[in-house]
Amino acid sequence: MASVDQVLGQVGEFGRFQKQAFLLLSLLSALFAPIYVGIVFLASTPPHRCRSPGLDELARRCGWSPAEGLNWTLPGLGALGPCHAYDVDWNRSLGCGDPLAGLAPNGSRLPFGPCLHGWVYDTPGSSIVTEFHLVCEESWKVDLLQSSVNVGFFLGSLGIGYIADRFGRKACLLGTSLVSGVSGVLLALAPDYTALLLLRLLQGLVSKGGWTAGYTLITEFVGLGCRRTVAILYQAAYTVGLVLLAGVAFVLPDWRWLQMAVSLPLLPFLLCCWYLPESPRWLLSQKRNTQARKIMEYIAQKNGRLPPADLKKLSLEEDTAGKMAPSFADLFRTPSLRRNTLILMYLWFTSSVVYQGLILHVGATGASLHLDFLYSALMEFPASIIIHVTIDRVGRLYPMALSNLVAGASCFIMVFSPPDLHWLNIAVACVGRMGITIVFQMVCLVNTELYPTFIRNLGVMVCSSLCDLGGILTPFLVFRLMEVWPGLPLTLFAALGLVAGGMTLLLPETRGVTLPETIEEAERLGRKAKPKEKRIYLKVQTAELTDT
Repeated sequence: MASVDQVLGQVGEFGRFQKQAFLLLSLLSALFAPIYVGIVFLASTPPHRCRSPGLDELARRCGWSPAEGLNWTLPGLGALGPCHAYDVDWNRSLGCGDPLAGLAPNGSRLPFGPCLHGWVYDTPGSSIVTEFHLVCEESWKVDLLQSSVNVGFFLGSLGIGYIADRFGRKACLLGTSLVSGVSGVLLALAPDYTALLLLRLLQGLVSKGGWTAGYTLITEFVGLGCRRTVAILYQAAYTVGLVLLAGVAFVLPDWRWLQMAVSLPLLPFLLCCWYLPESPRWLLSQKRNTQARKIMEYIAQKNGRLPPADLKKLSLEEDTAGKMAPSFADLFRTPSLRRNTLILMYLWFTSSVVYQGLILHVGATGASLHLDFLYSALMEFPASIIIHVTIDRVGRLYPMALSNLVAGASCFIMVFSPPDLHWLNIAVACVGRMGITIVFQMVCLVNTELYPTFIRNLGVMVCSSLCDLGGILTPFLVFRLMEVWPGLPLTLFAALGLVAGGMTLLLPETRGVTLPETIEEAERLGRKAKPKEKRIYLKVQTAELTDT
């Protein structure tokens, strides 16, 4: 019998076919970035103030500039923020020198109330916030808009994973990309907030599953020696999407055009993916051996190789552990599995909260939204390089624990960093972003290596669901806690990261360790056997005592 990896070693582990497939699927990874964090630009909240038709008419009559108008008519309201205005009749005959003097002897004692006529926004473009007035009492709707995507991630992970295993990687890829592209275009045409919310939820239901299907497909196309490198590069393509998103958002300040620009590329992507073959590994798992052999012959032809002589014997390696029925209870059956499961759940949750939290916090407090987003996104490239260099030389646990500590310490430093030193805040945020990116990418690998084969997929699915739960909570944690104290969400992120750094060291190291096949093997991970010499010595001593 010839395994898929053995045949790929002969027809090319990463030849012309795999390179073309990787470039195509990397586009899908890059297009996932606007769905995941595009809310930073789509729903940015610019400086704003209450609109007053009578006040605008007075400003035109007096020839005031916008700054002069604010100085004359809104003094003393800085502590009240942009959600209140003086509750007075601006249509009365008022002088241009000191209009408030004609309304009350002391302008600071004038009554104030909520904005009754909407808001005026200081921005050259538009966003979901400015178009639907999602400020003040309605600002929580922005949080809900981002949370709805993560709710979709959470609900879609089970269904999309089943579709990929039941109907194939290619069918899942085409279906999710079609729905994601169409829903993205409809999102740009949404007439109201309810439509926005439902379409964002629909995007979440399919987009993460589509990204995962692309990840699975490309790793199943390449040989064993290239699989880890290709997996890291596929995730790096997502970072490329982040960088491009900052540039496109700068060129297209109108949110509807921006949403259209990041959604339309999914449609030509569909046409290209139509010509991608199905995963030969999946076909073999479905006993469709003839089709799998034809695809291997096609790969050999594209790579300029001859099909191997034993291609007719192509089959999956027998996996006896796969015949065991997985159960949710198996994740907590033994002390080590129970400990590992709870720690991994916490690490997934922390990674999501700190990663998204830093992005949203920088977007809400940065002086230059596009540049700050770009700087922090660029830090994900060295994160990928660090992972590639250290993962087989140093191991998994120490780099991941150190990265958690770096992310937590960065958030803690940002709490006490002077607001006027903006460059320092962004530099520290970039370091924290790099640290949490390393954790985010490594926790997925560690998760797969700590579970036995028959519950490995279940373990990853259950633990990573805490990532989506963290994403649901993060927008509310960032924006609502900032209303209490701007440094409060950063304090929370710092605590989460520092605790995660310590908890990571409680996991067993898996560098150079064979993947466990049974619960017993998973239970023994990280345990050191007693030295053989010591055991012999004890036996000798026992024999001597018996003779005496």
